Amino acid sequence: MAQLRHMLRDDDVNHEEQKQILELGMKFRENRFHHRPFEGPQGVAVLFDKPSTRTRSSFSIGVAELGGYPLVIDKSGSQLGRGEPISDTTEVLTRMAYAIVWRTFEQSRIEEMASVATVPVVNALTDEFHPCQVLADFLTLAQFKGGVDALEGMSIAYLGDAANNMANSYLLAGAVAGMHVAVAGPNGYLPDEAIVQDAEAIAATTGGSILVTTNPLEAVAGADCVFTDTWVSMGEESQYAVRSKPFWPYQVNEKLMGYAKPDVLFQHCLPAYRGKEVTAEDINGPQSVVWDEAENRLHAQKALLTWLIGKQRGDESLLV
Repeated sequence: MAQLRHMLRDDDVNHEEQKQILELGMKFRENRFHHRPFEGPQGVAVLFDKPSTRTRSSFSIGVAELGGYPLVIDKSGSQLGRGEPISDTTEVLTRMAYAIVWRTFEQSRIEEMASVATVPVVNALTDEFHPCQVLADFLTLAQFKGGVDALEGMSIAYLGDAANNMANSYLLAGAVAGMHVAVAGPNGYLPDEAIVQDAEAIAATTGGSILVTTNPLEAVAGADCVFTDTWVSMGEESQYAVRSKPFWPYQVNEKLMGYAKPDVLFQHCLPAYRGKEVTAEDINGPQSVVWDEAENRLHAQKALLTWLIGKQRGDESLLV
């Protein structure tokens, strides 16, 4: 049955659907041309209100490998950047493009777009969530830890600014996967309670669990993978000395990694500041899989787009 679906936040898919997308991602890892749903080429609009390296590269190359044409539009080159209503832009794009991908600011902006669109809308990062990154991160875990079925029951830890979009996405996506998710940050930088409650409610149905703490050692104890993110957003480097002060106890280093499992992995969504949120030795060391993680943005996003198009067209063959 044809069904229009979007990926705006990590819990827009359930446990089985997330597994299906990740299994597709594994197949795209093996064969980059596993499916080509945009053959034609069909256009996919990829909009950026924020600068990007990995997201721009992975979606542009990914749409092309899916047989389509990536129409990449920066904020400076669109009427959205000049104040055109989101609904007006969406009405136009949804009549031309076969999917819309948007990296923007407030979550409400992409939710407004999805409320108007008649094609799938994908959140390529907002201030609140980064679902494409976490799909890639979980695909990386599947790659190194025994496949997609092994994710359920796995323990993951996120350290640092726990009030940001990455922490929110790990909470929700980890709960959907049935993982044991620990998030640690200083007071004043902890997740929104509403998102924690959403994650706990999901975890109660999938066998997972949620821990939010200010103790980094408690978070990483027994972890299969440790994640972190930059403490200061790109463009805010001048604030580093002041903004970084609360986060130093959450730096990923050899001592902290020693509390996790012996075969623990390290992931970072990049860009990274070596010597700040993670030591150079750890991000460059044998436990780090950050380059596979970056590559998996390509495979995970192709899997997500293919799955969404398969759902919209009612084409079950695209879901496997």
